[in-house]
Amino acid sequence: MRAAVIVFPGTNCEFDTKYALNKLSFEVDMVWHKKESLRDDLDLVVLPGGFSYGDYLRSGAISKFAPIMKAVMEYAKKGGYVLGICNGFQILLESHMLPGAMMKNRNVHFISKYHGLKVINNNNKFLSKTKVGDILKVPIAHGEGNYYIDSDSLKSLYDNEQVILKYCDENGEDLNPNGSVDSIAGICNREKNIFGLMPHPERAVESILGSVDGIKMLEGFLS
Repeated sequence: MRAAVIVFPGTNCEFDTKYALNKLSFEVDMVWHKKESLRDDLDLVVLPGGFSYGDYLRSGAISKFAPIMKAVMEYAKKGGYVLGICNGFQILLESHMLPGAMMKNRNVHFISKYHGLKVINNNNKFLSKTKVGDILKVPIAHGEGNYYIDSDSLKSLYDNEQVILKYCDENGEDLNPNGSVDSIAGICNREKNIFGLMPHPERAVESILGSVDGIKMLEGFLS
């Protein structure tokens, strides 16, 4: 299995992502944002967390114009799997590869802590190793994680099983850290090959760090 991790100026989670994927036996290529193509034998493309281009304008707003993004979009259109984590999720939204938009956290503060996630749909490759209702413990670290989408589009997300993760407490009840609509933490596209989430599964792959639930999430791409 081979993955590409896209690196922009300001990306800071690329090596954590590479470590997590290597742990699952992926061969990982780090791909600089100025490249214009991807290799043909990829099984996964990851847009990792960080502060691409300094988060100027809006988080991810400049990254969508990077040369490599055209290749990422073409890869996704052919059915290739794309995962956007935190800033990567923001980039997917800005690129209109996923629906909705991100706003500043409701409390206008950067949030960095472990938080509960509830699996809402596992009818997709990413969460295929989890069960609906599973509660996962995964770090969040963001200042603009307040996901917004209009009510009609929100209904469409649910109708098409595109809402995949929600923020929750230890009992699975909604516990919203940032104001995100319906406590949404992660979504996918209708074709279920593009995934975006604000939490960081790549930071939850060693018990010494407090959780290995990220492995359960990422290993879905191996199936």
